[in-house]
Amino acid sequence: MNALARLPDAIVILDPEAMEAYRRDESHVVGCPPLAVVKPQGPAALKELVRLAKGEGHTLVPRGAGTGKAGGCTPTPGSIVVDFSAWPGQIELSRADLCLKAPASTMLRDLKSAALEAGLFYAPDPNSWDQCSFGGSLATSAGGVSACKYGMTRHWVLSVEALMEDGEIHRFGIPTVKNNSGPNLAQLLVGSEGIFGMITAATVKLIPVPRQHLTLLLPVRDWHELLDLPSALTEAGFLPNAFEFWDPAVLEDLRRHGPETARRMPGEALALLEFDDPDCMTEAFLERLMEVLGPVAEAIQIATDERQREALWSVRRTTSSHLKERFPRKVSEDVVVPRSQVREFFKATEALKLPMVTYGHLGDGNLHVNLLAAGETAPEELEAQVTSLFRTCLDLGGGLTGEHGIGLAKREAFLKLSDPYHIQTLRSIKQALDPLGVFNRGKVI
Repeated sequence: MNALARLPDAIVILDPEAMEAYRRDESHVVGCPPLAVVKPQGPAALKELVRLAKGEGHTLVPRGAGTGKAGGCTPTPGSIVVDFSAWPGQIELSRADLCLKAPASTMLRDLKSAALEAGLFYAPDPNSWDQCSFGGSLATSAGGVSACKYGMTRHWVLSVEALMEDGEIHRFGIPTVKNNSGPNLAQLLVGSEGIFGMITAATVKLIPVPRQHLTLLLPVRDWHELLDLPSALTEAGFLPNAFEFWDPAVLEDLRRHGPETARRMPGEALALLEFDDPDCMTEAFLERLMEVLGPVAEAIQIATDERQREALWSVRRTTSSHLKERFPRKVSEDVVVPRSQVREFFKATEALKLPMVTYGHLGDGNLHVNLLAAGETAPEELEAQVTSLFRTCLDLGGGLTGEHGIGLAKREAFLKLSDPYHIQTLRSIKQALDPLGVFNRGKVI
């Protein structure tokens, strides 16, 4: 540890008490005590960290703001946590190129605000958008409520700068939407959870900011009426920028114990549907939409102003933290199925009698399934429930995670349930790029 204490261009934390908070993120995973926490402030620190990791057999665990939900930034044995919160740099925005470059240390809320101030829009908006770092959102390819229309973080990345196994920072990609010079290594790094290298900065594309929003509250008597709507909307030519829902159990708990806005929410179950098309506020648009929604739209409510819209979104944004506070030992899985298979998913899980409640991104099939009684469930029974849930998603053409990633939390299930060729290919890439396991060893694969 003497070498770490002399690390150039860095703040080094060695006090066990000060490092305790770095063992956790927002998942249920608790990592090992790290050997040290390093806040690099320049390339010299990163180069020396790589040299030390190679020489001593350590692994470097990148960390942003610690808001991840899969244990991706929690330390494994022999880990040095690399906290990028002090990494230098500033936001650089180009209106001409419709792009923005920012260091990994930038808070995502500041990046989005910088774009909005210029009349531009960066769409990725994970639930922790006002708390997470840009670097963390890149490492996990964060999603959010608007992914059904605008995609994940990876769909917005033009280039990345990353620390690689040689100890140097390399740039992959260029700040333009057209670049066909071989396989896209920037995309390999985005969403890799830091196992191939550590992203220090990135350039992302921007679009003109949507000028209008049509925000609809869609209460229903039978929540199953919502399940075919994502497919029905897309088949009719509608693509909402958000389509969220709460099942009856989640909605009832919000009504009983949630904020005042939640206590007034109607229906057995509820959907929050939003459009940002240029004509979405016209009578013609609304008439066409009502035709597609049919009888389901009988009790529909329209947000009349920005204040009302924000109040509705506030309830959705706080649903996760509300349930965590109410059921601290619950297990939450962010499974995903194609939107055309949403009804089949619930049909299958009801047949399996899985004790789950659900809310989330109905518009893209990314469902936040919560096993509220996990803390009182025998470990082998809980494992069987989660495995049944995962197998159901895979059988329907979906996956184990829509936006949270694998990290440590889902690593065992990922290795067990994935195509062995897929795992071996990822391990081959890891071996080629990081043969000594310098970066986030023991995560994902």
